Amino acid sequence: QLRLVESGGGLVQPGGSLRLSCQVSKFVLDYYNVAWIRQAPGKEREGVSCISANDGRTDYAASVKGRFTISREFAKDTVYLQMNNLKSEDTATYYCAIENTDLFCSVRANYPDWGQGTLVTVSS
Repeated sequence: QLRLVESGGGLVQPGGSLRLSCQVSKFVLDYYNVAWIRQAPGKEREGVSCISANDGRTDYAASVKGRFTISREFAKDTVYLQMNNLKSEDTATYYCAIENTDLFCSVRANYPDWGQGTLVTVSS
C-alpha cells in the first residue's frame, strides 16, 4: 500500500558524492518519520539518518555526521540523502524506511516498513 522506492545508488570513488532519493506515497511525509538505514555484508544494520514528520527535525549516525544531509521535498513526495566525502566504509545497501509516530525521529529507532534498497559501492 505504501510506496517506498529508493534510487541513486552506484559506484563512486572515495571522496566522491552521491544523492539518494526515496519516493514515497502521498501524505507519507506528513505522518511518517523517514529514515535511511544501511546494511553491509557481515555487519549489523546501521541507521544513517532520519527526518521527523512533525517539524523536520533530523538525526544522524556519528559515522556520517558532517558528511551526509537528509532533506525532504513535499511537492515531489521525496526524501533525499546527500552523501559527500564518501568512504569505503560507506559501502552498503541503503534502504528507505518509515515509522508512523508523532515522536521525533531517531536513527536508533525501529522502522517497520522498508523499501527495496539501492546499492552504494565506494571503491577506487
